[in-house]
Amino acid sequence: MAYDEGLAEQVRQLLASQPLVTERKMFGGLAFMHAGNMFCGMLKDDLMVRVGPQSYEEALAKPHVRPMDFTGRAMKGMVYVGPEGWRSAADLEKWVQVGLEFARSLPPKQGYAGQSKHC
Repeated sequence: MAYDEGLAEQVRQLLASQPLVTERKMFGGLAFMHAGNMFCGMLKDDLMVRVGPQSYEEALAKPHVRPMDFTGRAMKGMVYVGPEGWRSAADLEKWVQVGLEFARSLPPKQGYAGQSKHC
């Protein structure tokens, strides 16, 4: 399994009423996008969250959070949240909202047409 399908379903439910949100398989896992900008996803049992460069250090200081480094090099502004950090519904919702809020601050990706599968 490339990603935790139970986690994916929980995220889908949290995002069901959000406009401009799509999902796409990427990075060997699943990514959720807002207007073409990735904001969260999952790889194995980790939640990936795009917190942005301004909130990166603050996010890393939280329990169960580490740099997103699937290529061996950390991606500034992106973090992995281990299962202990998203187990409760409230914690999962908080992390998804952090990513979504950051993505909303970005302009839509050039050529974004929302063709991917909607949540």
